[in-house]
Amino acid sequence: MDSPHSGPTKGASLAAGARDTLPMLVGAAPFGVIFGTLVAASPLAAWQGQMMSLTVYAGSSQFIALGLVAGHAGLAVIWLTTFIVNLRHMLYGAALLPHVAHLPARWRWLLGFLMTDETFAVMSGHYARHPRAPMGHWYFLGSALAMYGNWQLWTLVGLLFGAAFPQLQSLGLDFAMVATFIAIVVPQLANLPRFAAALAAGTTAFLGQDLPYKLGLMAAVIAGVAVGLALSRWRAGGLTRERTA
Repeated sequence: MDSPHSGPTKGASLAAGARDTLPMLVGAAPFGVIFGTLVAASPLAAWQGQMMSLTVYAGSSQFIALGLVAGHAGLAVIWLTTFIVNLRHMLYGAALLPHVAHLPARWRWLLGFLMTDETFAVMSGHYARHPRAPMGHWYFLGSALAMYGNWQLWTLVGLLFGAAFPQLQSLGLDFAMVATFIAIVVPQLANLPRFAAALAAGTTAFLGQDLPYKLGLMAAVIAGVAVGLALSRWRAGGLTRERTA
């Protein structure tokens, strides 16, 4: 158990968070390059693509929004679609809230904006090992800033070289992100609710892959959350009955 009077300094925690996120940075790099390349071939200007990475900072939603823009979808459709795809971040926030609830609002808002799938995976492991780490939020910030800077860098690379080398889109670089998400998801499947949620979401996404406006992804999010919550409540109810029996 971590002592509140010992442990690494702020700088050491910041550096450790960035260091432990390095494998995720490697996996996200091709994803950023592909996004920048797609922007270069889209109706958006290069600066708009970079601004999207700076302010939206949500890889999957950026890809979906870019596809909807190219398909001349309405603004309301784009907003609603990206909002639903990003609803998973509410679950991430709920899972990490017990570890950051004591922080000032400025810290919680900053970490919330910077949180991604990769950083959530890193922080879940860190808090599981060090639930009372006094510098956990600095570790969190180090991981999050590393991912943020990495995404901006590789978006810019894609923007600069996308127009000159359009064949980048066909090199299969997107497989690196698939492998990264597998590495994120598999360690989380430690109990029945999580496994069932992943299975339900994956099955729904596969069956709905041909639906317009990425509705298959939205349905997958809803199915996964519903199954996960239902089984979690069922298990919690079973434990309560056992204790009161």
